[in-house]
Amino acid sequence: MGRVEGKVALVTGAARGQGRSHAVRLAEEGADVVVTDVCHDISDELPYPLASKEQLEETVELVRATGRRCVAVQADVRSVAEMRVAVDAAREEFGRLDTLVANAGVMSIGAAWELSEEAWDVVMDVNLKGPWNAVRAAIPWMIEAGQGGSVIITSSAAGIRGHVPYAHYTASKHGVVGLMKALSNELAQHRIRVNTVHPTGVSDTGITVGVPIEELAAREPLFALAAMNPLAPYVEPRDVSNAVLFLASDESRYVTGLQFTVDAGSTNKP
Repeated sequence: MGRVEGKVALVTGAARGQGRSHAVRLAEEGADVVVTDVCHDISDELPYPLASKEQLEETVELVRATGRRCVAVQADVRSVAEMRVAVDAAREEFGRLDTLVANAGVMSIGAAWELSEEAWDVVMDVNLKGPWNAVRAAIPWMIEAGQGGSVIITSSAAGIRGHVPYAHYTASKHGVVGLMKALSNELAQHRIRVNTVHPTGVSDTGITVGVPIEELAAREPLFALAAMNPLAPYVEPRDVSNAVLFLASDESRYVTGLQFTVDAGSTNKP
């Protein structure tokens, strides 16, 4: 216990799924947490409803049940101004920020040449511009504080391999790897580490592809191949959270520029 005792973390996309799990896991090990989510639908091109304000408040209560403090900020990662409001909340409530978990993400499906411009833009804006905005908001203060820190960006097995049928999602998840690698070099002089985590399919996230998985697998053989993991059909949010916890803790003080897979062997299979 206490692996991140006394630290403060900001987690985006924390109203449910992986983000909620990350916030709770960090709190279990001693961190105070600022949680954000957009809390309303943002595009008809996404085939599922986004999380609600009530779900974000549920995350707050789960974090507080561990005995740690938690502040919720309704914020859209597509806006750097809103990300700065979240960072300001960490400054005002806790006086520090040690860890940024840029987790918020969305997805949809479709052949690359048939995607609408809006479908492309909303995925890229949330999944790639969103982490950049979070970094833009958080890093200046982390540098000024001079205490080092950790930035953890959620990528995907699709950030390593050419998954289908969602080229926009795959491109966005590859994109954050490039962002991470560049940032890990830029921020090393400030003792700020930057890494990505790469889950395979994760249970209980609230994100769906809009059709039954069995139907999509029958229609898209390459999707079915990508979804076959040697160890298990999927991982659970807490499995990814344990990787996030390690990267947030001082146990990983010399770990930067890493693509940390939590993928049940997905990206290593033949």
